[in-house]
Amino acid sequence: MPKPIEATNDFVIKFANVNGSGSASANELFARATLRMGVPVATRNIFPSNIQGLPTWYEVRVSGEGWIGRRGGVDLMVPMNPQTWDKDVASIDPGGYLFYDSTKPLPLSKFRDDINVIGVPLTEIANKRWELPRDRQLLKNMVYVGALGELLDMDHDVLVRLVSEQYAGKDRLIKPNTEALGLGRDYVRHNLKNMCGLSVKRSEKVGDQIFIDGNDAAALGCVYGGATIAAWYPITPSTSMAEAFAKHCKKLRVDPETKKNRFAIIQSEDELSAIGSVIGAGWNGARAFTATSGPGISLMQEFLGLSYFAEIPAVIFDIQRGGPSTGMPTRTQQSDLKICAYAGHGDTKHVVLLPEDPGEAFDFAAQSFDLADRLQSPIFVLLDLDIGMNDWLTKPLKWDDARELDRGKVMTFEDLEAGKEFGRYLDVDGDGIPYRTLPGTHPTKGAYFTRGTSRNRYAKYSEEGVDYVDNMQRLLRKLDTAKRLVPAPVIRTADQPTRYGVIYFGSTSAAMEEALAKLDAQGINLDTMRIRAFPFADEVIDFVNHHDQVFVVEQNRDAQMRMLLVNEGAIDPARFISILHYDGTPITARFITKEIAERLKAFGKPTRRKVAL
Repeated sequence: MPKPIEATNDFVIKFANVNGSGSASANELFARATLRMGVPVATRNIFPSNIQGLPTWYEVRVSGEGWIGRRGGVDLMVPMNPQTWDKDVASIDPGGYLFYDSTKPLPLSKFRDDINVIGVPLTEIANKRWELPRDRQLLKNMVYVGALGELLDMDHDVLVRLVSEQYAGKDRLIKPNTEALGLGRDYVRHNLKNMCGLSVKRSEKVGDQIFIDGNDAAALGCVYGGATIAAWYPITPSTSMAEAFAKHCKKLRVDPETKKNRFAIIQSEDELSAIGSVIGAGWNGARAFTATSGPGISLMQEFLGLSYFAEIPAVIFDIQRGGPSTGMPTRTQQSDLKICAYAGHGDTKHVVLLPEDPGEAFDFAAQSFDLADRLQSPIFVLLDLDIGMNDWLTKPLKWDDARELDRGKVMTFEDLEAGKEFGRYLDVDGDGIPYRTLPGTHPTKGAYFTRGTSRNRYAKYSEEGVDYVDNMQRLLRKLDTAKRLVPAPVIRTADQPTRYGVIYFGSTSAAMEEALAKLDAQGINLDTMRIRAFPFADEVIDFVNHHDQVFVVEQNRDAQMRMLLVNEGAIDPARFISILHYDGTPITARFITKEIAERLKAFGKPTRRKVAL
């Protein structure tokens, strides 16, 4: 029998439930109680795409060190779903704990010899106290939260206060839920003292951080960035972003005197209509966006090409999920890189922003509208389900009321009156970006015909090869300009000179940070680069060329970031080593650590570059 795991403020607890059983509120209550005790947590909700009846899991990473990515493994399992029992029990680390409903006896074959079993008759406790079947089911969840709180030496008063807050305005629910917590606590206190080596102790590590999901943060970033129009069609996992935008606008975009809305939200008949509305609004000078996922991006291709070629600002939030086709609509991946970077037929390239967490989702959302206006082009912001729909600890979002919007090159009435030359597709300063006018700027000057066909510098229809090539080359110059405007990569140099580097991006960074610490403890030194945008800044290609080999860690099957690097940087593919994770769950620190360590061991090569003395 392995030694029981003993840890304070450093463990993983996983709840296995049935979708629709009312467990979500109870599980989240446990996570928030840990936060209230000043201990950082990272939560991951893994749920099915149907409404009710299939398995769902909720994982809580308790980390006094502040790691917010998935670690991998389970120290304490709460298997409340008989259908997944065997799988759930198998996932527990040796020496870990199984907390289960012991109302009905189970055969020994359902357990393991190398784990510690803690049984609480949850159903029996609930059935004795409540008569209605629905009450019994819902309150049983609170019974196990109360029992776990006592097992882990948590502050029971924190749980009670959170119940009062959670059901504020529904006072009739406060008493039974509080009572359920107490019943669970009392059972453990009288029957199972000192049965668990895991504990939560008060700390001050949370600080001023906030707990927020990426869709909510990005929606608020849209308001901060000056967006007034959202057009969307419901699709998991982006729907909550549009809903959050509506919520924030009702607070922040209603005229205080007239009470009229200063925003418009359009639920379109499909994704093609949604992006069409966004482009129309952008042409008219408004800041507009759509929120969607991979299948929506597929449907938008023709309009995205129009936005690129006619040079109309638009912002597209792609909350990535498992594909292709319907794929795994409630699972996470980073599999839309290629379709967004090259969206549209013909030669197209787009700006793609890659935030790592809700904090950057807020920042990049606001920045995306400045970029769309300045570059007069569609801008993609790629989140994924892990960032978008899970709550993350992040630094407080910074809102500056004095922030000024960058509208880019817009020719004014005064400019036209002064006789300034206007050519809608005329590059006057070599950065590839022409001036535009907005409808109604001047009664007789500055008008042009917006078209998706080839034209000359003055927007006059032309199929002359010289005009077409001139326009396409200018669009490439614009992309070069974009490299200097998008968020720069974050590069860190190892303590020791090394021949190896690692590249990562987006939500992978949370687990990557912990993995790098583990690798460093093993004496494995890696220079690191977190890519935050496409097109790639010059530093990205320089980083690759500076190393013999570079690991690229990403959450898709086809190594899409590696493909972009090879394609855009003309780099030998053999220089890259792909670390790929794409089962639909967020990547873990253990997986990254193991993969990189084993690859380096197989190479039999030192990780440090020899330095002449």
